[in-house]
Amino acid sequence: MSTKQNDKGKGFLERIARRAMTERGFLVDFSEVALNEVENISQVDRGEKSPLKDLRHLLWASVDNDDSLDLDQLTVAEKLPDQTVKILVAVADVDSLVKKNSALDAHARQNTTSVYTAGKIFPMLPEKLSTDLTSLNYQEDRPVIVIETVIRDGGEMKSSDIYHARVRNHAKLAYNSVAAWLEDKGPMPEAVAVVPGLAENLRIQDRVTQQLKGLRQEHGALDLQTLESRPVFAGDEIQDLRADTKNRAKEMIEDFMIAANVATARFLHEKKVPSLRRMVRSPKRWGRIVEIAAQHNSQLPPEPDSRALASFLAAQKTADPLRFPELSLSVIKLLGPGEYVVEFPEETAPGHFGLAVKDYTHSTAPNRRFPDLTTQRILKAALAGSPDPYSRDELVELARHCTEKENDANKVERLVAKSAAAMLLSSRIGDQFDAMCTGAADKGTWVRIFHPPVEGRLLHGAEGVDVGNRIRVQLIHTDVEKGYIDFKKIQ
Repeated sequence: MSTKQNDKGKGFLERIARRAMTERGFLVDFSEVALNEVENISQVDRGEKSPLKDLRHLLWASVDNDDSLDLDQLTVAEKLPDQTVKILVAVADVDSLVKKNSALDAHARQNTTSVYTAGKIFPMLPEKLSTDLTSLNYQEDRPVIVIETVIRDGGEMKSSDIYHARVRNHAKLAYNSVAAWLEDKGPMPEAVAVVPGLAENLRIQDRVTQQLKGLRQEHGALDLQTLESRPVFAGDEIQDLRADTKNRAKEMIEDFMIAANVATARFLHEKKVPSLRRMVRSPKRWGRIVEIAAQHNSQLPPEPDSRALASFLAAQKTADPLRFPELSLSVIKLLGPGEYVVEFPEETAPGHFGLAVKDYTHSTAPNRRFPDLTTQRILKAALAGSPDPYSRDELVELARHCTEKENDANKVERLVAKSAAAMLLSSRIGDQFDAMCTGAADKGTWVRIFHPPVEGRLLHGAEGVDVGNRIRVQLIHTDVEKGYIDFKKIQ
């Protein structure tokens, strides 16, 4: 089916998203009961039993996407007399307003995540909460959970602490402008310049980030870089797909969130309470990763080894930075997806292969992910010495359900992204493109073209094509409704 002119808008993509979400068991709209709960919430409902540690004077700032309104965390750094640096991550106290077993909680528990599509964002919590009452908004006082880590010179974590506090966001910053400034490619953002001392604080945070990242890579963390794309609209009509790549500011926040998640997992382990862990198992297709390394004149061991893979990736990023995103995408596809598991006090979870850490949870995005809200409740109970809010059986079922719904959300987001790409490419049937194979299995072979950055199915000529192969393809068919983009290999 070819795209009609009136099928190029966000509204059409939203209809596709709604249908796909319904088919996969998502609650697309909030119930009247849940919305009534929101209307009846006020800040006095937080039920704070004791005065919170007042940290509003610290130079807290949020750094997120330009258009993000659901602000889950703030960061700030403090230099200590012994040359260590204290990194503080403030996480929104969502649990204080979204009570377990409420209608709001039931909706969030079913969906488990916000779903971000090209047509519409479907938030896990109503926007009056996620972008207002439970968002760490600019110049608003908010109760938070602070995850504090003290970092030695060189990136090693000396100590950590977790506690309740009250904070204020002094600057709402965006990744791209902060990164351009940190990389000396752009001016200091005005929101930074107007807050005395914030520029120096962000420079300290950036320096610690480089140390954290360096140490993790020494331990085998994988430095992967892909070319994600975002649709660009002119009014309601799609005009382009723009690559959305990593930068210094994104890496800074990612590294601090990793440190905070590690500290949270260790805290819960020390408290001897069951917890949700985030893990990526050893890759099932390690043999193919070994083959790809050999094609780049590098040798990897026959058994999965994150340090060896990290060294190979670092060398390739230096040798061929332009093609490194292609290599990264191949490795990501072969590593396989992450999943949630429960770690009981008497056990040890397998850890996260890609991050090279044994203790890891999700705790820093409770407005957007239900595992983080679950962890927040467990964490608050541990801090208060209260009984665990979830039984063992309940946690095991939650881990299974959250993994399943995360995969479903990824499929919905990919479908709508492909529908948006099909809209963009519908007038280019017959055009030829350079491509790379991103998936090869019994159910089909997939390739990604580079300009625009779009993935589709290789319908003809897939014999002998495997992940990582570069080929030349021709666009033969698009179907916006189904998100189909079909290619054939050019001999």
